[in-house]
Amino acid sequence: MKAPALEIIGLTKRYGDFVALDAVSLSVRPGMVHALLGENGAGKSTLVKCLVGFSKADAGQVVLDGRERSIDSPQAARDLGLGMVYQHFTLVPSMTIAENLALARGGLSAVLDWPARIKEMERFLADMPFTLPLRAVVSGLAAGQKQKAEILKQLYADNRLLILDEPTSVLTPEEADEVLGAVRKLAHDGRLTVIMITHKFREVAAFADDVTVLRRGRQVASGPVASFGPERLAQAMIGAQRARELPARGEPVSSGEPVLSVERLNVANDAGRRAVRDVTFSLRAGEILGVAGVSGNGQRELVELLLGQRDRQSGSVRIGGEPYRGSRAEIARHRVGSLPEEPLRNACVPTMSVAENLALREFDSLPMSRGGWLSPRRMIEAALPRIEAFGVRTRSPQASIATLSGGNVQRTVLARELSRDCRVLIVMNPVFGLDFAAVDEIHRRLLEARNQGAAILLLSEDLDELIELSDRLTVMSEGELVYETSTPSDDRAEIGRRMGGASTHDNAPAQVSQERLA
Repeated sequence: MKAPALEIIGLTKRYGDFVALDAVSLSVRPGMVHALLGENGAGKSTLVKCLVGFSKADAGQVVLDGRERSIDSPQAARDLGLGMVYQHFTLVPSMTIAENLALARGGLSAVLDWPARIKEMERFLADMPFTLPLRAVVSGLAAGQKQKAEILKQLYADNRLLILDEPTSVLTPEEADEVLGAVRKLAHDGRLTVIMITHKFREVAAFADDVTVLRRGRQVASGPVASFGPERLAQAMIGAQRARELPARGEPVSSGEPVLSVERLNVANDAGRRAVRDVTFSLRAGEILGVAGVSGNGQRELVELLLGQRDRQSGSVRIGGEPYRGSRAEIARHRVGSLPEEPLRNACVPTMSVAENLALREFDSLPMSRGGWLSPRRMIEAALPRIEAFGVRTRSPQASIATLSGGNVQRTVLARELSRDCRVLIVMNPVFGLDFAAVDEIHRRLLEARNQGAAILLLSEDLDELIELSDRLTVMSEGELVYETSTPSDDRAEIGRRMGGASTHDNAPAQVSQERLA
């Protein structure tokens, strides 16, 4: 295997009058990891689709190993050794790793000599920086192992240029560093050339050799990573001089009664199995408690319980010392706000307008409702200042909320929740899939709410986000809170270990008790 050089010259792609790629040119050095950055809509996905044959460019050239290539289908890309590892796994869960590798290479006959094929795969794995049990069924693998299997699948198929699309979004920090470190080693050994799409500056600095930034379909910056800092990359992405200034963090309230108290809470998942196990924590005014954890460890069930969307098996929840079960009346009385995961599906009515969605908390009270009759005019009047204050970009208050971008849906929900002088705010993965500018805006709003006295429970799969925003951070693993720290930036390694299921550090006794979490 030999790592190829890739040259993209003046690549242009139009969809009607919209120019998705505008004469983009970039060079990817052989045996290097090249990071590709840009906000949503910057052209990253379009560029990648042209490289792997899902879209055909209208103009420009793709030069691989010094020769111009025509890539008009996924098969043409595969024949040239171009492969892609997607953000979400594409393995067949019910098959073994060996069966998935065989499918990836293709050319299978009706009858396979499995003993010979397994020996061939074992020789292949012996030459890789990591290995996996070939007979293991994919559904039983951890996320990090699945991501490794995705990469091995591409290498076994003789692909020499790999495109990684947000490759660490479902991994713990330890798994992410291990996978990216292995990919970088393969590249620097001359076996691969890698294009890595990511939004994490830390990964760019730690694992990429070169970086290219796209903005509105154009290449606006490119060069060695060493010549860029996070601020310069951010400025290139958003196209304006930018000093990232989040609100100054005031001191959290450290005395007095907790606003939110959860004691020995147990919650079942959709299959009836216990997903939240004896969870105990408390949250005070003016404080952000971050909850870290890999997806599927009980976070969704915890949030749904707190928002009245799921019943508890046992335990108690109190707000201001009063029992709380998440009814609409209790949510209104205690001023509980929420920004749940996938807000268009979980916090909005997609067929209703922006104004109507902004009114969901108060449509049945004055001045929007009188004598049982709703007033669309009053809804619009109430919506206009919120749309302006939160920078919601919409054609009009009467436009369907389903027509808004993800960032503007988030802003709409925050405008509704925070306009009510929110006392408790429950937030889950608030910036997943959003562009750089939207991320900054959402983070700024959360810190402003915290500084104004809101007690915020922030659940996220992005550890960098949690470290930046949280006053305290706890880790949720297999439905339990297993670790807490008030200095998350100093304890990143231990947080990552606990997210991955490690129970102790260096086999020492656990240092955090449920009493400390409270």
